[in-house]
Amino acid sequence: MKESTLQILKECSKDDAAFKKLRKLFEEVHERADRYENYLDLLERSIRNDYDSIMITELELEKPGPKILYVNDGFTRITGYSREEVVGKTPRILQGPKTDRAVLDKLKKRLLEGNAFFGHTVNYRKDGTEFVNQWDIHPLTDENGEVTHWVSYQHDITERKRSEKTLMDTRIEFDNLKEESQQTLVDVDMEGHISMANKSFRKLTGYETEELESMKLWSLVPENQIENLKEKLASLQQDEGNKKTFELVLKKRNGDKVEVNVTSRLLTSGGDKMVRMLFKNRSRQKRIMQMLEKKTEGFKRIFEKSTDFIYKVQMDNGSDFLIAYISDNFSRITGVKADEAAGLSMKELVHEEDWEKVQAHLTRVGEGKSNTEIYRIRISENEYIPMIDYAKPVLDEEGRVKAIKGNASLEISSEQMSYYGRKSD
Repeated sequence: MKESTLQILKECSKDDAAFKKLRKLFEEVHERADRYENYLDLLERSIRNDYDSIMITELELEKPGPKILYVNDGFTRITGYSREEVVGKTPRILQGPKTDRAVLDKLKKRLLEGNAFFGHTVNYRKDGTEFVNQWDIHPLTDENGEVTHWVSYQHDITERKRSEKTLMDTRIEFDNLKEESQQTLVDVDMEGHISMANKSFRKLTGYETEELESMKLWSLVPENQIENLKEKLASLQQDEGNKKTFELVLKKRNGDKVEVNVTSRLLTSGGDKMVRMLFKNRSRQKRIMQMLEKKTEGFKRIFEKSTDFIYKVQMDNGSDFLIAYISDNFSRITGVKADEAAGLSMKELVHEEDWEKVQAHLTRVGEGKSNTEIYRIRISENEYIPMIDYAKPVLDEEGRVKAIKGNASLEISSEQMSYYGRKSD
């Protein structure tokens, strides 16, 4: 204990016994203060690699704002202010002309709701120079769960932002870089911070620009894929210019998951490294392929063989037309076998909206006149496709119509389809 301190204690004591008691008490308090100071130093050193600066403020958020109760050495290094200069003041001493008011308003709203806040804006050092400050602010609660203070973990990301601008002219946000290509792009630094995400990536994940820029890419993937993704990024540092491709699952803002193919490559600017990643939506590709496979299932029979077929029908009391014969291609196209078709009414195979004109078509042929018509024929339970049918009468020895023979084709020209559309109107 210093002599000056002992002298003050003696002057405050009425006798030697009081001096001894006061000295012992002072030593205990001093020892406890040293112990807590060591704890605090240990805590600060344990998180030094994660955060540049720490600030603790009181709970009150209304004007003039919450008072600063504590700042660490990192705060002093970044801002140039000493603890004595800022304790008791508000964080507004760091604000200036370029500080984004919209960000501050969002910060206040989040804190008033009792929620954490992530964001960044321009702050100012004691000497007036600018720096880009990224906040990670959380509420501190007591044993009853009541919020008592706010703790702000801060990063000086000035160099990171400068590197991003050099790399890609950040304010263009590369939404203008061949937007028509609809590529889904994101840039991350080697620690996984998302520095840029284009419109397509934001649409895919559901996050806004500000939210993504305060996140790491790890938070967008399932926990069991995080280490693998980190290894992929780390391996790129050894293969500058080479591309890495792999599969990944992204977690969207609404909780849904989407499978993606990733192509990534390392970019370097001014000694700073960045990974640009191109995503292709595998989930959407799967859905499209499944839909196409289902849609073409009924059609693939059509294109395996010729699209022409022959049929013969006989008239039944002049109002119905019963199948007497079908060729093999007819069976392939419609799925109706020859023995199943015998005696079947043509009405069973024709779209109900087209039956009236098919009936008129066959009636005309039944009167001895050849005729051509386009109508839809069934190829599965609920699927129909258009065909062009050239039908002519089959005559008996006495020249009377005994049956109708049709030559049909699925190959219909655009002109024929246009004509079909007009007739169907």
